[in-house]
Amino acid sequence: MLHYAVVFLIVALVAGFFGFFGIAGLAAEIAKILFIVFLVLFVVSLAFGRRRP
Repeated sequence: MLHYAVVFLIVALVAGFFGFFGIAGLAAEIAKILFIVFLVLFVVSLAFGRRRP
């Protein structure tokens, strides 16, 4: 999932460089959403991964 966030970040930077502001904004929003989802899943895995049997 982090891979998708990085890919959309790169797409947003390239699109912004070429001046396609609509595409850049959309890609940046998708990258933000994927980053937040990844961060939440990471924190949940840290919380539940430390349980002792």
